[in-house]
Amino acid sequence: MDKNIWFTKIDNMAKAILEFNLDEHEDVVAHLRCVKATKMAIVLWDMDQYLRAKTKHAPDDMPPIVYEALLETREELRVMMQEAGIDLDELLN
Repeated sequence: MDKNIWFTKIDNMAKAILEFNLDEHEDVVAHLRCVKATKMAIVLWDMDQYLRAKTKHAPDDMPPIVYEALLETREELRVMMQEAGIDLDELLN
């Protein structure tokens, strides 16, 4: 994998340039991960908000086991993101 990362400072503005060799499969995959990272963050945000809404506005007839499963799933999603160092507020604001 031939990837270069360049950091330069021009006119007091820091810049980072990622360079990929798109003839190499590994670099193609790394490039796609970079360019789709915002979409992945949005999907994580949407899933978190979906799970929140399902519990906040749960119908009275929702079985307690379903309600608890939704709460547990949202909490596990948040734990996984925290362990991976993913802060959606940082990435989406």
